[in-house]
Amino acid sequence: MTTRFDAEHTDETIETRLWLEEHDWLYALLKSEQNVSPTFRFPDLISACVSLVFANDDASERIFEFLGTELVLRPPHGPRRRESMWMPQYDLLLAVQRSPANRHPNPKFQLDQLTTACVALSSQADLSGANVLQQARVNMASRAARRRESHLTS
Repeated sequence: MTTRFDAEHTDETIETRLWLEEHDWLYALLKSEQNVSPTFRFPDLISACVSLVFANDDASERIFEFLGTELVLRPPHGPRRRESMWMPQYDLLLAVQRSPANRHPNPKFQLDQLTTACVALSSQADLSGANVLQQARVNMASRAARRRESHLTS
């Protein structure tokens, strides 16, 4: 049975894929003893990584630097895992995907590559994942505030 909450929130996430190395790092964070009260799932963790990268003014440059120096050297058909992220962070990546840096004559990168770059950059910045878990809390509070505002205005 679909509840009212389910019906209102089914379109708030979007599917993406992660390259295996970054997926494994996030899976370890998901299962870590640090991930408690609440236990964050992949949409929260992936979105936190995106938010952390975009907290810096040079997010786009950092993403394309990782893609052009590290991810491009991996086998192009390497395995990936399907996961989801929250829409606000997807919108950030969509803007990067549509940016001039991702247009001709530059190579074209897809959403899974952009998402993977954000997770990789987050893991490079803090291998423990503590920053990701803290950002997941901030993102969750922001979503709750937006929901509360939308219910008050509707």
